[in-house]
Amino acid sequence: MVSALGLDLGRKRIGIAGCDRLGLLATGLTTLHRQTFVRDVAQLQELCQERQVEILVVGLPYTMEGEIGSQARQVQKLASRIGESLSLPIDYVDERLTSYQAEEILRQNRRSPRRDKALVDQVAATIILQQWLDQRRSH
Repeated sequence: MVSALGLDLGRKRIGIAGCDRLGLLATGLTTLHRQTFVRDVAQLQELCQERQVEILVVGLPYTMEGEIGSQARQVQKLASRIGESLSLPIDYVDERLTSYQAEEILRQNRRSPRRDKALVDQVAATIILQQWLDQRRSH
């Protein structure tokens, strides 16, 4: 199986998830508070080396109509820069409603999504990566 890192790319934070060696289960790892592009990539590089990552799975925020809008284009631009910097391929997953799902999960666990936005991003990255793993398994 392939070692993947799930990323929920935002303007302020990057939610990060990893998967087990069998590629069955995604787990939230951390949330990077974005600084400079160079610093962000350096932190991602460390994680990728530690986990022997072979592919980055990035959530793409399609519009509700299923189109690629300006926000999705910004994510693609940033993701491709990160992928090039880390010499890793990128795969995209439709991330519509993942932040909403993440907030619901936190509410069920009696956590406040408003107070813990970094955790929302991490859970969203986990959902993104889990969707990708499930899709690969079903094919």
